[in-house]
Amino acid sequence: MPLKSRPPRVQRPAPVRQPARRRGVSPRSRAGWTPWLYLAPALVVLAALLLYPIYQLGLISFLEYTQAQVSGGEPTSFQGLGNYATLFGDPQFWQVLGATVCFAAACVVTTLAVGCALAVLLTRIRALPRLALMMAALGAWATPAITGSTVWVFLFDPDYGPVNRLLGLGDFSWTYGRYSAFTLVLLEVVWCSFPFVMVTVYAGIRAIPGEVLEAASLDGASQWRIWRSVMAPMLRPILIVVTIQSIIWDFKVFTQIYVMTGGGGIAGQNLVLNVYAYQQAFASSQYSLGAAIGVVMLLILLAVTLVYLRLMRRQGEEL
Repeated sequence: MPLKSRPPRVQRPAPVRQPARRRGVSPRSRAGWTPWLYLAPALVVLAALLLYPIYQLGLISFLEYTQAQVSGGEPTSFQGLGNYATLFGDPQFWQVLGATVCFAAACVVTTLAVGCALAVLLTRIRALPRLALMMAALGAWATPAITGSTVWVFLFDPDYGPVNRLLGLGDFSWTYGRYSAFTLVLLEVVWCSFPFVMVTVYAGIRAIPGEVLEAASLDGASQWRIWRSVMAPMLRPILIVVTIQSIIWDFKVFTQIYVMTGGGGIAGQNLVLNVYAYQQAFASSQYSLGAAIGVVMLLILLAVTLVYLRLMRRQGEEL
């Protein structure tokens, strides 16, 4: 009988041994730390220029720190919340706080309205007028606050200013009345603030596809309806940024009020929190009370910013 041949054995490949994992940081966590390594130098600079002064501001607000302590005549003592109790018990503080909130809100609304309107206008005019408007706006933006305030005071001067002559107001003093002085300062603040809103919103409008705006126009939508229903929703992230920036800038206005109203107006009728803090800290040598006002301003701005961002996040915006 013939012998049965055995089938050849199939050589199975040897299993590949996985290299032993080294104990340490996994690639995923290492990738998560990479952005922070790039941001580390900037964070160090911000900590030195921002966090440490805020810490000192908060520390002084809890101490008794007047001219006597600065000169070394008396020791510094811990007051706890005493400075804040004095501040909140002062009726003038609440009056100044209300004036600051109203003035800042008016400045923000007017700045956004003027900036957005001119941004839309830039998309409608030819290249040469657009360039002239851009250069004029950037010139106003680049003008130092003290220079612009001095020029505006001269323009509205009751004796030598050309504005009263053109309007036929005679020797009317804009800085004498409370509301007229606030109006004058508001115009100057808007004049030097709207270019930022205009340029930013204009860049956002240029990024909107032209087909979208053309389709809305063909459907018979007016310019106001196109802005409200098409442009504004698409520009919402940009509008959030310029709104927050305007709130921060206008809430802490100092130079325009101080220069144009002579340090806060007659009997302090045009005081805002920044000027009020300056008067308490340097004019009255109540440095701890001025620091407490600074802390209150910081907390208000942080609260407004966080609430605004939270509302936008609830609406599904990616910030």
